[in-house]
Amino acid sequence: MDAPTEVRQPAELRDYLAAERTLLAWIRTGLALMGFGFVVARFGLFLQQLQIAQQAPTAQHYGLSLWFGTALIGAGVAVNLFSGWHHLQLTRSMDLGHTKRPHSITLAVAVALFLALVGLAMATYLVSVRGTTTIQSEINEERLMTTLTSKGIIDKPSKHSVDETVEKLKNILQSKEVALFSLIDHSGEAEKVGMKMRPTKLLIFGSPKAGTPLMLAAPSTAIDLPLKILVWEDGAGKVWLSYNSPEYLKERHGLPQGLLQNIRVVEMLATKAGE
Repeated sequence: MDAPTEVRQPAELRDYLAAERTLLAWIRTGLALMGFGFVVARFGLFLQQLQIAQQAPTAQHYGLSLWFGTALIGAGVAVNLFSGWHHLQLTRSMDLGHTKRPHSITLAVAVALFLALVGLAMATYLVSVRGTTTIQSEINEERLMTTLTSKGIIDKPSKHSVDETVEKLKNILQSKEVALFSLIDHSGEAEKVGMKMRPTKLLIFGSPKAGTPLMLAAPSTAIDLPLKILVWEDGAGKVWLSYNSPEYLKERHGLPQGLLQNIRVVEMLATKAGE
């Protein structure tokens, strides 16, 4: 007895229209991925330009946004190509009247997993730079205060007493392998001659490796080097750390922008010591 032959029924118009709607939906998904990828890729450049417009002394780098955006754009292109190929296979099967038509969930699952991985990577990146961004915001605020007062001196509050702040700063200098050249106890010297003065101590520190290029570029810089941090107590008992603004020193001596990082370490030291 002959085996029964499969009866192939031609696809109806509604089947073709349903397949076309599915294709258009995937095309919209691919375009959305490419558009969002472009925004992410250009977001880092936008932030850098914003910092330049605000005359931020140091512009942070946001290179990872370019890679995230490029990955999303690539995913959008892949989605459009794969959906077009799948639609072609489906319509060919429908033209032949196959009752079992190809259907795959690979594309949907792959897109979902990819977006989950990209989202996780972006969240991890944002969390990792959160601390750096916070410190940078505090430093920028201090620089703005310095510009408004035109003193060239930044005053940072400390949560500790003068002696505790000095000891903490000494430990930080030692851990960073920065030489402490001198510790001048102004209030102690005043007491020796019978005069009263609130606790006031000056730390002079630096590194010849960092300071020498500055003095070679601008010999007058030697008058302000080594770096200094003054730890003092005001009339209300509040303790402060004061130091020359790196931007002030740059303008005063005409230092090259590329060497400004050699003296910017003073900001980080004062921030850590006051915490």
